[in-house]
Amino acid sequence: MHPWNTARAAAYGAAIGAVAAAFRLVAPWSEAHSPGAVAREVVGAMLAFALLCGLVAALRNSIARRLVSPQIK
Repeated sequence: MHPWNTARAAAYGAAIGAVAAAFRLVAPWSEAHSPGAVAREVVGAMLAFALLCGLVAALRNSIARRLVSPQIK
């Protein structure tokens, strides 16, 4: 079993966060935003999703290592 790459998972999470923030900002029911507000929204979503995906990958690796390692030894 190969461990998940946490850096790659965090990068994918950042991309997903950027897309989610973009969809939220271009919604027809939302009001106009200043460039600073847009930047904060996108960066915040990117950081949140990157952290979430990186932590999930690390947790998966930890659980998989504990479940598989005793059987290999």
